[in-house]
Amino acid sequence: MNESQIAFSILYLAYVVITLLFHNTVILYPFRLLTTFLHEISHALACWITCGKVTAIRVFENEGGVTQYIGGCRIAIIPAGYVGSAVWGSIFVMFSGGQKTATGAAALLVLMLLVSLCYAPNRTMVKINLFYAIITSIFIYLEWMVFSPILNYVVLFYGEFVGVHAIFDTYQDTIKRTVQRSDAYACYEQCPCCLPKCVGIQWAILDILLQIVGVTIALIQMSDDCENRGWWECMGGNFVWDFSGDEIWRWKDDAMHSVEDLFHN
Repeated sequence: MNESQIAFSILYLAYVVITLLFHNTVILYPFRLLTTFLHEISHALACWITCGKVTAIRVFENEGGVTQYIGGCRIAIIPAGYVGSAVWGSIFVMFSGGQKTATGAAALLVLMLLVSLCYAPNRTMVKINLFYAIITSIFIYLEWMVFSPILNYVVLFYGEFVGVHAIFDTYQDTIKRTVQRSDAYACYEQCPCCLPKCVGIQWAILDILLQIVGVTIALIQMSDDCENRGWWECMGGNFVWDFSGDEIWRWKDDAMHSVEDLFHN
């Protein structure tokens, strides 16, 4: 491991320790509300993707939330909350390593925070969204105009906390106990072959895997092999997608010849 990877690993583990020690305290209460927002916006995104209409997105002081919608595919919208917040945690972690990627992740968060205010938010959600939109925008400005790196640390903590909290939340709400109004129970009603706790176990496993994927990709991006390569180029290995040249067409021709040889044999 190089110095960047070691520093990232130490900082990530430090964030995990802080999260575990202060998870249920008032210190991290605002971050728990942020995770609730990401849970609800994930429901909304699944609704939009499946051609539904979102009428309201709300976050409450008790760390609960609700997304009201019409239409869409319920079997896709229901699990999008717990799984979606874990996905956002993974994305923030994997994008935290570079200046441009961290800026992109932070800008996307600010965009979601502001756009969601157009959907009948309650007072708590307005406060939390404006707070994080302003704070994150300030860190973006500081990153590019004053001091770097600083946004990387912020985005990494967002990702680590949201990912770890999603795991805790999934365990508390869907595995440890069964609540008839929970997303897991709603999933069970849509698909009775899978009990609510089984649904919760599947979500928890997926949440853990997503956080591992985020950390792994972030470490790959910081490796010496990726030092002077773009994000997609690095993740694609040694293969470069050169659409302006003949590489892609040679790959296609080679594949066709292989298929023809298979049938001839």
